[in-house]
Amino acid sequence: MIYSLRINVKGKVQGVWFRKSTQLKASALGLCGDVQNLKDGSVLIQVTGEKENVLGLLKWCENGSLHSKVDSISYEEIESIPKTGFEIIR
Repeated sequence: MIYSLRINVKGKVQGVWFRKSTQLKASALGLCGDVQNLKDGSVLIQVTGEKENVLGLLKWCENGSLHSKVDSISYEEIESIPKTGFEIIR
């Protein structure tokens, strides 16, 4: 079942390889979408794929990259993202 989420991760998530680590994890799970830093210091992830794999990425976000410190995660279901691959938006 194809499933899509918009995930917002807050905490120490910029400048700690969070976006690159998210891209690597999402790609390993066969997911499509993107990740970007927001001006408020959080990270926004939009992801589409098999529901089990999307939920796996959501679970991964609880800890994130090696040097990140996640304070909170919010997410909402969204319409499927028409992308191939998973990119970092700069």
